[in-house]
Amino acid sequence: MPMVGRRLRDPDINPCLSESDASTRCMDENNYDREKCSTYFLKYKNCRKFWNSVMIQRRQNGVQPSMPTAAERDEILGAMGKMPY
Repeated sequence: MPMVGRRLRDPDINPCLSESDASTRCMDENNYDREKCSTYFLKYKNCRKFWNSVMIQRRQNGVQPSMPTAAERDEILGAMGKMPY
Protein backbone atom coordinates (compact mmCIF):
# COMPACT_ATOMS: atom_id res chain seq x y z
CA MET A 1 0.00 0.00 0.00
CA PRO A 2 1.39 3.45 -0.88
CA MET A 3 2.50 5.74 1.94
CA VAL A 4 -0.48 8.09 1.46
CA GLY A 5 -2.88 5.17 1.70
CA ARG A 6 -1.27 3.94 4.91
CA ARG A 7 -1.46 7.41 6.45
CA LEU A 8 -5.16 7.70 5.64
CA ARG A 9 -5.80 4.32 7.30
CA ASP A 10 -3.87 5.26 10.46
CA PRO A 11 -6.35 6.08 13.27
CA ASP A 12 -3.81 8.42 14.89
CA ILE A 13 -3.71 10.56 11.74
CA ASN A 14 -7.27 10.27 10.41
CA PRO A 15 -9.82 11.10 13.13
CA CYS A 16 -12.77 10.35 10.83
CA LEU A 17 -11.74 6.87 9.73
CA SER A 18 -15.00 5.19 10.80
CA GLU A 19 -17.10 7.87 9.07
CA SER A 20 -15.02 7.50 5.92
CA ASP A 21 -15.41 3.72 5.98
CA ALA A 22 -19.17 4.03 6.56
CA SER A 23 -19.65 6.34 3.57
CA THR A 24 -17.54 4.06 1.34
CA ARG A 25 -19.49 1.01 2.50
CA CYS A 26 -22.78 2.83 1.80
CA MET A 27 -21.64 3.68 -1.71
CA ASP A 28 -20.67 0.05 -2.33
CA GLU A 29 -24.00 -1.26 -1.01
CA ASN A 30 -26.11 1.25 -2.96
CA ASN A 31 -24.42 0.89 -6.33
CA TYR A 32 -22.74 4.31 -6.00
CA ASP A 33 -25.99 6.26 -5.71
CA ARG A 34 -24.80 9.38 -3.90
CA GLU A 35 -28.31 10.48 -2.88
CA LYS A 36 -28.80 7.36 -0.73
CA CYS A 37 -25.57 8.06 1.17
CA SER A 38 -25.94 11.80 1.78
CA THR A 39 -26.32 11.36 5.55
CA TYR A 40 -23.01 9.48 5.69
CA PHE A 41 -21.32 12.22 3.67
CA LEU A 42 -22.73 14.89 5.96
CA LYS A 43 -21.54 13.05 9.06
CA TYR A 44 -18.04 12.73 7.56
CA LYS A 45 -18.00 16.42 6.63
CA ASN A 46 -19.07 17.44 10.14
CA CYS A 47 -16.45 15.14 11.64
CA ARG A 48 -13.72 16.77 9.55
CA LYS A 49 -14.93 20.26 10.51
CA PHE A 50 -14.95 19.39 14.20
CA TRP A 51 -11.47 17.86 14.32
CA ASN A 52 -10.07 20.60 12.08
CA SER A 53 -11.31 23.21 14.57
CA VAL A 54 -9.73 21.21 17.43
CA MET A 55 -6.47 21.04 15.48
CA ILE A 56 -6.49 24.80 14.81
CA GLN A 57 -7.17 25.54 18.48
CA ARG A 58 -4.35 23.26 19.62
CA ARG A 59 -1.97 24.89 17.13
CA GLN A 60 -2.90 28.35 18.44
CA ASN A 61 -2.28 27.17 22.00
CA GLY A 62 1.09 25.68 21.05
CA VAL A 63 0.07 22.08 21.79
CA GLN A 64 1.98 19.40 19.89
CA PRO A 65 0.96 17.35 18.03
CA SER A 66 -1.77 19.56 16.65
CA MET A 67 -3.99 16.55 15.90
CA PRO A 68 -4.78 14.62 19.08
CA THR A 69 -3.89 10.93 19.05
CA ALA A 70 -6.68 8.36 18.91
CA ALA A 71 -6.52 7.90 22.70
CA GLU A 72 -6.72 11.66 23.29
CA ARG A 73 -9.67 11.93 20.90
CA ASP A 74 -11.50 9.21 22.83
CA GLU A 75 -10.95 11.19 26.04
CA ILE A 76 -12.18 14.41 24.40
CA LEU A 77 -15.33 12.72 23.09
CA GLY A 78 -15.89 11.00 26.44
CA ALA A 79 -15.69 14.33 28.27
CA MET A 80 -18.27 15.80 25.90
CA GLY A 81 -20.68 12.98 26.65
CA LYS A 82 -21.92 12.70 23.08
CA MET A 83 -20.68 12.89 19.54
CA PRO A 84 -20.47 16.55 18.48
CA TYR A 85 -21.06 15.62 14.86
